[in-house]
Amino acid sequence: MIKDRNAVPILICIIILVMNLATAIAQQSNWTHFRGSHLDGISADSLVPISWNDTTNIIWKTDVRGRGWSSPVVYANQVWVTTATVDGKEMSGICLDLSSGKILFDILLFKQDSIYGKHSVNTYATPTPCIEKGFVYLNFGSSGTVCVNSSTGLIVWKRDDLKCEHMQGTGASPILYKDLLILHFEGTDHQFIVALNKNTGETVWQTYRPAEYYERLAPVGKKAYVTPIIVNIDGKDLLISNGAAVCVAYDAQTGHEVWRVVQGEDSTISMPFFEDGIVFYYTSFVTPPEGEKYVEMLAVDPRGSGDITKSNVLWRLKSPILQLLTPLVKDEIIYTVDSRNNLNVIDAKTGNSLYTKKLKNKYNSSPIYSGGKVFFTSIKGETLILKAGKTLEIIAENKLPGEVFATPAIVQNSILIRNESSLYRIGNK
Repeated sequence: MIKDRNAVPILICIIILVMNLATAIAQQSNWTHFRGSHLDGISADSLVPISWNDTTNIIWKTDVRGRGWSSPVVYANQVWVTTATVDGKEMSGICLDLSSGKILFDILLFKQDSIYGKHSVNTYATPTPCIEKGFVYLNFGSSGTVCVNSSTGLIVWKRDDLKCEHMQGTGASPILYKDLLILHFEGTDHQFIVALNKNTGETVWQTYRPAEYYERLAPVGKKAYVTPIIVNIDGKDLLISNGAAVCVAYDAQTGHEVWRVVQGEDSTISMPFFEDGIVFYYTSFVTPPEGEKYVEMLAVDPRGSGDITKSNVLWRLKSPILQLLTPLVKDEIIYTVDSRNNLNVIDAKTGNSLYTKKLKNKYNSSPIYSGGKVFFTSIKGETLILKAGKTLEIIAENKLPGEVFATPAIVQNSILIRNESSLYRIGNK
């Protein structure tokens, strides 16, 4: 029995503090979406290994059947990825035990006789799932979306009626926002965003891209592969989504447009990113009257309404087309590799380049951050580790066999890297 009445509120404060700390630790130990639990590629872990190969610091390696570029997502002791047969006729979700790499579930989710076309470097299982306590959400574009009970492996609900003509395959990953699961369908025929009730799969809202900017585009130019982000601006949650012709901020609760920035004429892939109240993103292609096509990285002040193209763009940086990876921003510095293999580190306040370096391979998976270091993994399985900061300092270069298009995940001071045939968990041993 507590006799000191003053000790009671102190004890309550301690209990609350411990509970909050436990919640924070739990959040840090998960990686729930493409580019992490906050869609930014940043991990709070600080003891991630900096040295490995296919025999050193490998906690486990598990072969994953089929073909897929979806990134691993993690909740508690489960790791989920999607995969598909090479011909795209069967699409599945695979769950692995984080501790051992043992396959816990291998669930056939969709089986179909006719398939949509895709680019030769794409797969039929490229969108990354998203996961929360008890449920995982797996998306295969026009082939369908499904919610699975992660404890039992049983399907909770399924939708296969949301369609567009992907042409080169799908790549936009789903995201969770409160009770909504938000999906992008942007093909050569239809370009829309839909929010589903995550518990039932029913449509809550659906919005189409502004037609006036898409009518002038050739069908091939209308498609996009973008995963959106949610940002809070002056107490309001905005869904930031950059399509082929326009970047739009939507009210995340309703899908109503808040503002737009107009630029581009053909495809966007890289997702937006955000820091200190500023939205950054790569536009789609621009064709000048003379010269070669280009894209631009834009910095946008997201406080506004209507068409803010002329009023709220803070800076522009011209870049080569076909930007696949999403840059990382941390402490006012942007880290990216363009489609011509140029590492470019940029001052987020000004758009000025801090340094550049020509790299020998392509980097299609997005960079991730942990403990003052930035990790870039090339399509050849090489991971370049940089010290975060304004000057170039290479800490290490590591190599795994095979091709890597999937963005790695960081959990419990270890890295999960997926190549075309296997999933590796890498940690200090």
